[in-house]
Formats: sequence, structure tokens, C-alpha cells
Amino acid sequence: MSNPLKKLASQTAIYGLGTIMPRILNYLLTPILTYEFSAAEFGINSELYAYISFLNVIFTYGMETAFFNFNSKLENKHDVFNTSFWALLISSTVFSGLLLLFTSNIANELSTPNAVYLPQFIIWSILIIATDAIAVIPFAKLRTEGKALKFSFLKLTNIVINFGLTIFFLKICKSSYDLCEVNSYAALYNPQIGIGYVFLSTLIANIITLILLGNQLINIKFNINIQLLKKMLSYAWPLIILGLAAMVNDTLDKIIIKKLMLDKSEAQIAQGIYGACNKIAVLMSIFIQSFRFASEPFFFGKAKEKDSKQTYAIVMKYFIIFCLFLFLAMVMNLDWIQYILESHYRVGLKVVPILLVAYLCLGVVYNQSIWYKLSGKTRFGAIIAITGAAITLILNILFVPNYSYMACAWSTLAAYGGMMLLSYILGQIYFPIKYNLRAICVYCFLAFSFYFISHLYSNINSSAIKLILNNLWIILFVWIVYKMEYSTLKKLNSHDNNST
Repeated sequence: MSNPLKKLASQTAIYGLGTIMPRILNYLLTPILTYEFSAAEFGINSELYAYISFLNVIFTYGMETAFFNFNSKLENKHDVFNTSFWALLISSTVFSGLLLLFTSNIANELSTPNAVYLPQFIIWSILIIATDAIAVIPFAKLRTEGKALKFSFLKLTNIVINFGLTIFFLKICKSSYDLCEVNSYAALYNPQIGIGYVFLSTLIANIITLILLGNQLINIKFNINIQLLKKMLSYAWPLIILGLAAMVNDTLDKIIIKKLMLDKSEAQIAQGIYGACNKIAVLMSIFIQSFRFASEPFFFGKAKEKDSKQTYAIVMKYFIIFCLFLFLAMVMNLDWIQYILESHYRVGLKVVPILLVAYLCLGVVYNQSIWYKLSGKTRFGAIIAITGAAITLILNILFVPNYSYMACAWSTLAAYGGMMLLSYILGQIYFPIKYNLRAICVYCFLAFSFYFISHLYSNINSSAIKLILNNLWIILFVWIVYKMEYSTLKKLNSHDNNST
């Protein structure tokens, strides 16, 4: 068997340029926003982006995965591209048009204090969702063609523009306004919009990205194969439920925390604190997203090979190992990473380790999802996600009123952990893959043990000594992995060399 890790690792790294680098820039935005705006104002940002995530699922309705599936099976790939692209373009236009008609009603329903321009924020958010959806299939086409560099370049360009415009509005223009300067920069800033400039910057960046994607659409003709569209929708509809349920797990807590907390004066502050601390934990999610971009076409491409299940098992083990390394790297260095956030937000840092483990479980779920996608049993994906959503809803409703955002974090872990176990059980019934559970459990035990041991000396006065000790545990973890996996990796590499 050839080494399955080389190509997947390189593709993940390249996709990471378009996923990790943009998120790093977003990390740089986090201190700017938390130092510039109050937790209540940051809460507006967290809440609206949570709604954007929800609506992105509805606007794309599983067509991206349907595109990958039918593109890998049918000879007429132009037909698949044309049908899926035009379907999304038309539906996005209709959906966004309907939402725009009810902007005032939506603003009243949100009942967000201190947001005079909330209706304008909502309009920008709707247009962000629409432009995101329209770009989905052109980006998916780049992935199927193996154009990871171009994909990453366009994604990176989007976030650089977004980042640059945000800095321009909130630093350059705001500074000119605050200093009462009479120039065009000061004229562009309105203090009542404030954090809303983040939404405006994102929208402008999305529009420019669509223009840059124009090369993907040069030869496209208006042609929707109705029969093919019906098959794609039949394949995709369970994925809509799966996606919505996944968004319940990932973002609902950022929305309902304001509604469930008993002390309403503190609710939006808690919403902002939780949203900001989640920005730190999301580094695990960044890697998982990069991996997903690379792994989905990789897994579909491997499906016809006789050793495909062995490949999936190997990928799973090394995926978990790397996630455990990320977990240790984050939690062992949280003493200095915390300065990303303004001091008033740091009270919520205790959610970070919980959320990191939750995202690790989610990554395992994404890995396992190959069994129902390849077997065509996508309804099981919906069942798994709905189970997670039910856990999220029940636990949040029961515990958020008294335990605030800590309940949100534990609910997220419980939901993703439950989804992981259910997906594994169903997968072993319908599409059994022999994962190396023994090795996975050993590495999990080591990583979590090192983390808990670090708490034994957490009261050391010297931050430098504590950081040195913490990072020695990371080095020890890497050394143990190296010693245990060296022979396996060497064997895979030798097989890869022999096959070429």
C-alpha cells in the first residue's frame, strides 16, 4: 500500500494556507476588537455571525457534497457543475431577497440594545450569506481539479482584504474621527456603526472574491439538468438536516445564551466573553476545516481501491495524534495566548480546554462521516447530527440559566462526544473500518494526563518556569509518538517508494 499520508498531508497544508492563515489574521483582529469594543458590543458580532453560519447551511443545502459525489461518478462533469452552480445562484437570489424584505422585523426580533444600525448590519449579513453561497461551487470545482494553491490564494486574498478594510475603518478612520480631523478618513467613520464595519469589510471582500472567481465561470452556460438536479437534491437533503443540526451544536449557544440567562443585564456581556474565548479554541477547528477540504475529495478518490478502509484507519489515527498535539500546544501555553484578549474577557478562558476537546471530537466525526457518504446512507449523518443538536438544546436549556457560558462549553463537548460515539457504532454496523483504537486510547491518555499533571504546579509564581515545564510535556508527547510510530511511518514510506 502506498503512503496515504503524503498527498493528504501536503493537500491539508496547502488548503491550510487558505484556511489557517486567514484565521491567523482573524486572530489578529480578535485583540483589536476586544480591546476596542466592550463585551456587550462584541456580543452583537458573535450573535450575528452565528446566524450567518446557520443560514449558510440553508443557502447551500448540501450542494457542495452532492457536487463532489456526482462529479466523481458521472462523465459529464460540465453538466454537474452547471446544474449545481445555477441552482445555488437562483436559490441564493430568492432567499436573500425574501430576507431583505423582512429586515426590520428581524431587527425587532433580535432586540439588541445599543445597536442603532442593527438593520444595516442585518442587510450586510444577508448579502454576506448570499455571496458565500454563490462562491461554493466554483471553490468546490477548484478542489476537485486539485488546484489547492489557487483555492488557498483566493481564500487568503479574501481575508487579507477583509482584514485590511477592518483595520482601515476601525484604526485609521476611527483615529481620524476621534482626533476631530477634517479629512476623508474621518468622514468614512460613524461611531454608531462601530463593530458593524466588520460586516461591511467581509461583504466587500466577498464581492471581490466572486470577481476573482470569474475564470471558473468563463465557459459556463445557463443549463440546469432537471433530472440530475432531482438526484442531487435527493442525495443532499439529509445533509441539510445534518448541517443545520451541526450549526445548532456549533453556534446555537452563542445565540440563546442571551435569551436563557436569568440576569438579562449580564447576558450580552456573557455572550461577548464566550464568543471571544471561543476564538482561541477555534484553532483546533481551523485545522479540522483545512483537513476536511483536503480529505473529502481524497476519501472519495480512494473509495474504489481495495485497501481504502485500511487507508481511512491510518488517516484517523494520525489525525487524532495531530489534534492531541494541538490541544497540548494550546492549553500548555494559555498563559501567554490569553493576551490576545483584553483583560475583561479573560474570565472566560476556562472554556478553552473544554472546547478544544469538543472540536477534536468533531474532527473524528468528520473523519467517520466517510462511511455514510460513500455508502449513500446520508440519512444516518442527519440522525447523528440531530442527536448532537438534541443534546445541545437540552443541556443548554437546563444549565445556561444558572451556569452561563460554562454550560455552553460543556454542552458542546457532550454533543460532539455523543455524535462521535454514535457515528462509530453505526459505522461499524454498516461500513466497518478497523480503527487502531488501542493506539488512539494510549495517545489520548498521555495527552490528557500531561495536561492534568500541569495543574499540579499551576500556582508557581514564575510564569517562565511554568511555561518551560508545560512545553517539556509537549516535547515528551512528540518524542513518545515518534518512538511508537517511527517503524509504521518508515514502512509506509518504503511502500510508497517501491510503488513509484
